[in-house]
Amino acid sequence: MLALLGANGSGKSTLVRALLGVVPTSAGTVRLFGSPLGPSAPWDRIGYVPQRMPAASGMPATAIEVVTSGLLHGRRLRAHRGARRRTLDALASVGLADRAHQRVQEMSGGQQQRVLIARALVRDPDLLVLDEPTSGIDIPTQATFVDTVARLHAAGTTVVVILHELGPFAGLIQRAVVLRHGRVAHDGPPPAARSEHAHADHDHTHAHPDPEPPPTGPTITVEVTP
Repeated sequence: MLALLGANGSGKSTLVRALLGVVPTSAGTVRLFGSPLGPSAPWDRIGYVPQRMPAASGMPATAIEVVTSGLLHGRRLRAHRGARRRTLDALASVGLADRAHQRVQEMSGGQQQRVLIARALVRDPDLLVLDEPTSGIDIPTQATFVDTVARLHAAGTTVVVILHELGPFAGLIQRAVVLRHGRVAHDGPPPAARSEHAHADHDHTHAHPDPEPPPTGPTITVEVTP
């Protein structure tokens, strides 16, 4: 389980969106499961949770409809057999089983975030990418969600999580990459937090910076093997 750490504006979300092909890269290459970005990439093996639900205020869909859409990919335009059970299980894992038929636009921001998490979990991904997944979620639900992620990781799922600080994930993270001003400042064991600088805009990591990166474009590879 890898944490991508850094303060606001350090480039965490941009890096992940580049890895997933959402934004173009100016140099280097990106490969997912050995395949280059594009139609041939195995997108069905990836679950992605963005920071917030796009245009949530105007979304007429119910929670169960949004989560079921996580089972659709490529040419698959209809959910397969057993989709409803998997969808309800995913909603239950984030504490929203009782709101399956509620419209997402009527939910709070934290509930909408939990719907997005369930949408990523429903496909049982080999790679789960989480962009500040516990933002706006209450403490008990955070604990439930972290337990769910821990079970997925124990079962073999690779997890990449974007965080300001380790928080409830502290006991799970095996490797941490710290970004500062768009550059990698640390790549290795999770750096220890220091309480003496606990300001809202502080990254809490205090990792020692690595040497300047080479001038040529980096090759960024996300590789997950069975």
